[in-house]
Amino acid sequence: MEAIVLAGGFGTRLRQVVSDVPKPMAPIAGKPFLEILLASLARKGFDRVILSLGFMGEKISGYFGSQFGGMELVYVQEDSPLGTGGAIRLAMTHCESDHVFVFNGDTFVDLEADLVEQVWQKDQRPIIVGREVLDTTRYGRLLVMDGTVKGFSEKGMAGPGLINAGCYVFPKGQLDSWPVNTPFSLETDYLVSAVTQEPVNVFQTAGLFIDIGIPEDFSLAQTLLADYV
Repeated sequence: MEAIVLAGGFGTRLRQVVSDVPKPMAPIAGKPFLEILLASLARKGFDRVILSLGFMGEKISGYFGSQFGGMELVYVQEDSPLGTGGAIRLAMTHCESDHVFVFNGDTFVDLEADLVEQVWQKDQRPIIVGREVLDTTRYGRLLVMDGTVKGFSEKGMAGPGLINAGCYVFPKGQLDSWPVNTPFSLETDYLVSAVTQEPVNVFQTAGLFIDIGIPEDFSLAQTLLADYV
């Protein structure tokens, strides 16, 4: 299996806690967060990871080199910020498989990757990974019917619900309608309309989910991810 990891964000909200390294390299229980994420992908059977780099990207490529945990690592450096969609589009030009998993470099999802792969092989449709959480205020919600995503609600709605976990499976050519090196948001510029035009499956993960993008959750991750170090 092949994966793209988006590791190019500025980490503005985390800057007060971690200022000397890019957000994916923020230390969690003594190790860079990205190392914990990559080790998890290696255990799940991934053999090739394309890392999309931006801010202080050299600190990531210099740390990991060309291989980690038996996986080949490939680096794609943004010349200027491309947004989530533009970063994935550029990284897809380096994909070797007909489909690719996408992960955020500041979010840990203990994904049932083998089961997701089975869903993909069944009908080869795009997949959004969803996760049930106690409070969707920070994330917005997935609107799902008959196993497919029909839309997205805005952030700010309190209470439990199903959120977009920031993890996907896409055919290699999913974003080919966008020119390479064009900045765009996967979520707002692409997915909002895409789910109304083609079937997009949802896979509801039961695995641990935590986004380290804000100081409170960065602190919580020190405990939650200690068993994964």
